Amino acid sequence: MTAAEPGAAARPMVEAVKVSKSFGSNEVLKSISLRVERGQVMCVVGPSGSGKSTFLRCINHLEVVNAGRLYVDGELVGYREKSDKLYELKPAEAARQRRDIGMVFQHFNLFPHMTALENICEAPMQVKGVSKADASARAHDLLARVGLGAQASHYPAQLSGGQQQRVAIARALAMDPKLMLFDEPTSALDPELVGEVLDVMRGLAGTGMTMVVVTHEMGFAREVGDQLVFMDGGVIVESGDPHDVLANPQHERTKAFLSKVL
Repeated sequence: MTAAEPGAAARPMVEAVKVSKSFGSNEVLKSISLRVERGQVMCVVGPSGSGKSTFLRCINHLEVVNAGRLYVDGELVGYREKSDKLYELKPAEAARQRRDIGMVFQHFNLFPHMTALENICEAPMQVKGVSKADASARAHDLLARVGLGAQASHYPAQLSGGQQQRVAIARALAMDPKLMLFDEPTSALDPELVGEVLDVMRGLAGTGMTMVVVTHEMGFAREVGDQLVFMDGGVIVESGDPHDVLANPQHERTKAFLSKVL
């Protein structure tokens, strides 16, 4: 189904049903179930090692789940189901799904030998077959959108960390994703550069983009988030409206965590 079909508006953009993931004997995710509605910004917080980033990577099949099911826009991620059995998609099929999901990592992962403009043009041209002229026009628009219109010809080494991360966001947007995933996008930045990246993310949320954001920025979660999820030990300890969870956490583990970060 597509977003234009009847019933699409009522369908969550992300739905996790009892998702589990292990690395050897280490169970990182333990039967995670949640929903992210269309246009919603979900912020995921928790201590290091709680499973936040692993869950994010499972959403676009960068990690393979060991149990449960993950759906994006009603489509089972990474698998096809037949007679109640799951069969993992071929790499090309998984890549087709993944191109509808933008992901911004903690480290920028820009191609160092390409300019900001070329970094943004590369995926639309190679994956979607967009012409160089169209990809370039779109890339210029996106650079202007993230406040870097004058840096199109700059290489990553000529940009600050905050500027590089904004190029990474523009690069993800160039694929016209239906969902954006952010994995601690500001944690590698100097403190004075964090705000410029968060401003771009605020603007993106304002357009109605569905976003799942793993973050330590509690102010951003409170201001922009529609839902706050606190994870610890591979489980969801508490979730709800960010203002409520941050002001009045119900679980002792949440209270202990927030007392150290607020």
